[in-house]
Amino acid sequence: MATLLSAAPFRHRHDREIFALAVPTFFALIAEPLFLLTDAAIVGSLGTQALGGLGVAGQVLLTLAAVCIFLAYGTTAAVARKFGAGDIPGGIRDGVHGLWLALLLGIAAIGIGWPLGPWMVDLLGASPEVAPYALTYLRISLLSTPFLLVVMAGTGVLRGLQDARTPLVVAVASYAGNAALCAVLVFAFDWGIAGSAWSTVIAQGAGAFWYTAAIARSARSRGVSLLPTASGLRTSASAGFALFLRSVSMRVVALVTTAVAARLGDESIAAHQVSYNIWALLVFAMDAIAIAGQSIVGRYLGAGDVRGTRDSTRRMVEWGVMSGLVFTVLVFLVLPWAHVPFTSDPQVAALITVSLVVVALMQPLSGVTMVLDGVLMGAGDQRYLAWASLWTMLAFLPFALVLPRLAVSDVWGLVGLWTAFSVWILARAVTLGLRARGEAWLVTGATRP
Repeated sequence: MATLLSAAPFRHRHDREIFALAVPTFFALIAEPLFLLTDAAIVGSLGTQALGGLGVAGQVLLTLAAVCIFLAYGTTAAVARKFGAGDIPGGIRDGVHGLWLALLLGIAAIGIGWPLGPWMVDLLGASPEVAPYALTYLRISLLSTPFLLVVMAGTGVLRGLQDARTPLVVAVASYAGNAALCAVLVFAFDWGIAGSAWSTVIAQGAGAFWYTAAIARSARSRGVSLLPTASGLRTSASAGFALFLRSVSMRVVALVTTAVAARLGDESIAAHQVSYNIWALLVFAMDAIAIAGQSIVGRYLGAGDVRGTRDSTRRMVEWGVMSGLVFTVLVFLVLPWAHVPFTSDPQVAALITVSLVVVALMQPLSGVTMVLDGVLMGAGDQRYLAWASLWTMLAFLPFALVLPRLAVSDVWGLVGLWTAFSVWILARAVTLGLRARGEAWLVTGATRP
């Protein structure tokens, strides 16, 4: 995507600012799913059950990360508004409180997640053969949670300050280190799936240290204290509550798809793990435009520029559609070989192929959905996003529970599941599009009431 965009002239007045933020964000975002796919390929060499265990545990960890995504997205919007209004020290102060909140939430997650690990693995429908792999990976990887959440909060601070390059450097370095260390621990040290989990802990720790050091330097240069206050922590937590509800609804969708796939069989959950990671790779790529939208829209509204907000939103939606069309073509081009790095099981390979057809077809609609979600988030319209996510999740559930049961084979069962997932994407596009056409989200000023 970046190559295509860089080759194109900036015909629209907002193209250059979108490009400057979206391209570094694009590479930062795809670094994670690319190296997760590397982990999946390495763990897949251990067998179908190990790959399925990675898929089950991965959904638990992704759920934890997703429900805490407000640490990144809410911080980006708040800091960008203050940046647009000229209050940079105030934005950094908000970011420091975000880092402290992330650390506290990460420690709490370990305390809660460790004893509940077996229950969560069982809830997702892991078979007796898959469950031990899932539990091993989950319990070790939970130790990285404080680091992961600090990375998310630090990313939000820097993007709010219109700095997309530092998150790119940190993401590429940490995930490249993760992939290399994973290969060493799994193959050279023969640690099995535990080696993959420990590599995640070490890589996330390095990334958290990098972000903390960078923000500490900025805070000292602006005379901002690094110590938290109770009022600042309460403000950070309350500002993120609506985004927390939004994320919970979205993760219910992901968890239900995993649970349904697991109940279709070990081959289905293994294939779903690969297809879901490929879908995540594409979505993260388009999310680069959405995250650029958070920064740009927050800055324009902070500066009181409603017309600039409207014009940039329209242009980012166009970028989202174009990116989606490119990804549709790319998925179909690689479709015959997409399964090769992950499995030698012919049934798993067939399931990966058919599910990726649905993934390919939904890409243009996904582009619109991701961009509008980012725009409204940048505007601080979290309450609407929370309610919209709840209603679209409720619309998805009947399709997810019924369509796979109507299938005459496991292959069509997984296709039915991904079709239900497409219904959810469509519902999100409709609700977000209706909101963006209105005026209620266009609130200007350094803070949103």
